[in-house]
Amino acid sequence: MNCQVNRSEPDVAVAPRRYGLDPLLPTPGYHSMSGIKGDILDVATPLVGGCAALPFDRYTQEGTYAPTVGPYGEEPSTIGTPPTPISPLYRLNHSFGLVGGTGEPPELVDNVAIKAMLVNRVGDFGLTPGILGCFTLFQTVHFSTIFARASAPRNSWISCNMRLNAITLICILFFIGALRKSAQIGSHTWSPDDLEGPTPVSALIHAATMVTTALFMIESCSPLFEYPPTALIVVTFVGAMSSFLAATTGILQNDLKRVIAYSTCSQLGYMIFACGNFKYSVSVLYLMNHAFFKALLFLSAGSVIHAMSDKQDMQKMGGLASSFPFTYAMMLKGSLSLIGFPFLTGFYSKDVILELAYTKYTISGNFAF
Repeated sequence: MNCQVNRSEPDVAVAPRRYGLDPLLPTPGYHSMSGIKGDILDVATPLVGGCAALPFDRYTQEGTYAPTVGPYGEEPSTIGTPPTPISPLYRLNHSFGLVGGTGEPPELVDNVAIKAMLVNRVGDFGLTPGILGCFTLFQTVHFSTIFARASAPRNSWISCNMRLNAITLICILFFIGALRKSAQIGSHTWSPDDLEGPTPVSALIHAATMVTTALFMIESCSPLFEYPPTALIVVTFVGAMSSFLAATTGILQNDLKRVIAYSTCSQLGYMIFACGNFKYSVSVLYLMNHAFFKALLFLSAGSVIHAMSDKQDMQKMGGLASSFPFTYAMMLKGSLSLIGFPFLTGFYSKDVILELAYTKYTISGNFAF
């Protein structure tokens, strides 16, 4: 079989799209090759316009377009216009770059990453003044020194057209910074949007890294939060309202990954109002337990989505237990642990938070319960 190059054919750089081939696959570019002899072609070699198409290198390590010259001396100019490269924001070595998806248009990747970045930068408007306030009040930013001196200036006041307790203001500023990272009430919109990224990245962000760093900061500053009772009341109310709002919003979602994402926001609300009730050790216990079964849920959801040809709408799913018994068992185990089923990790940590809130006998504790 002889296959000659037909110069009248359309630009072969866009031919993969016209022939149903994904241009974002590892071999997205094609060039026609003439002079192929024989009746057997590699099954992995796609056909473009009746001619064999071989892949060429799409990008160099620096991200520049670098097509190879064909095996019969074809010039790169005959290969065609290169496809649009992946967004530079996706290549950032930061969590904002991780929220973008490899298979989505670059515009969507940019929007998701920029939204996550801007929402978290709003939290820095609280975190940065809090750090400056600590340095002004204690002349240091070391935790050990701040905790040792925290009892001395507890009656200090800051006048900004009103009298504010210094430590109370610092703790509230720290908490404002924590709200943005933990995707609590008022800033919960960026967390479900980061699911445009790969499912393992979503599991990493929601289980053990990005959204849990704020909670870790609150628990690290717990000796400072003990002095202003007003700040702890604010922490309790905001955590309880965030937990209820996120859980209610998750009920109305049809996207499988968004449901799990809103459950993460809800469970972080549990941990935050546990900190507001002075139960830091229980909050850390639930944080560790939550990381395991939430990662299990995300990875199981990714298995289902992959098997369903990237469909995430739960309304189009059903009867999959017989087809994926192992995935079904893992997701069932993670779901039962999430709701606090007896003898699972959620039962020994999540229910303890509710019990301690009930026995607090305060307005904030009863509100959280």
